[in-house]
Amino acid sequence: MTESLLLEGDVSEALPLLPDASVQCIITSPPYWGLRDYGIRGQIGLEPTVAAYVFKLTALFSELRRILKPDGILWLNIGDGYTSGNRGWRAPDKKNPSRAMSVRSDNPPGLKDKDLLGVPWRLAFALQADGWYLRSDIIWHKPNAMPESVKDRPTRAHEYIFQFTKEEQYAYHADAVLQESDDGSKRNRRTVWSINTSPTNGSHIASFPEELVEPCVLAGTKPGDFVLDPFFGCGTVGLVCRRLNRKFIGIELNPEYVDQAMEFLEKQSLNSTSKRRIRYDANKHADQLAFFEAASQRRVLP
Repeated sequence: MTESLLLEGDVSEALPLLPDASVQCIITSPPYWGLRDYGIRGQIGLEPTVAAYVFKLTALFSELRRILKPDGILWLNIGDGYTSGNRGWRAPDKKNPSRAMSVRSDNPPGLKDKDLLGVPWRLAFALQADGWYLRSDIIWHKPNAMPESVKDRPTRAHEYIFQFTKEEQYAYHADAVLQESDDGSKRNRRTVWSINTSPTNGSHIASFPEELVEPCVLAGTKPGDFVLDPFFGCGTVGLVCRRLNRKFIGIELNPEYVDQAMEFLEKQSLNSTSKRRIRYDANKHADQLAFFEAASQRRVLP
């Protein structure tokens, strides 16, 4: 691989297309369990149990470990939620209408109504047990967090970012992400990152801000390195990579998000080698790939 590209299709079908040890860094935020219905067949996040969700992601991340270089880093952003009370649906919050869902799984075994699910740590421990090195848990503090209509607990204003590595020794560029201390001197970056949420790119309702992605790119790569996001959404990781002179590989299941990612990326000053979009569907294109120069142009590769 010599250039950035975007794979449109199911992540489990797209990952086998990528060579071993081909990316220096993975930065991603998979769909959270039971929090969003994107209306796309095969989407992750609507599994019947938390255990099934964690099992599926653990298997996918095992494949990601194959693709990551031995000295590479995985940055994983993951959020949490609460049990459904076995209602099978979720009403809109008057302060957050987008939270409504018509389909919602029952309480996981062993959990009660109103329990916090603990998904981030369940997944982190599963990945650790599968062979990943769990190196850091970072708190993404959201100063402008979405209000919640709750009176019996604090309003949630954080998510987790986990730093995983493939090996005990790896490339981490601490000097690229130093922070300023109170006396004006530089110090090693701390594990609480206060970063506002930003207006959503396109129609994606859960994209993370560029400011959150930037330190992950800088700490985990050098200019020219490849960064993979297997849940590309509307392309935040790609936008940051282009701005910081890194190359990206994105994988996204939702065609609408892919179109919008292409649009956002093409608004940047890109050269002719950065507009590759490959559509892959194992059921329809088992023996061929489609190559996109732009959202409106398509030709089939031999």
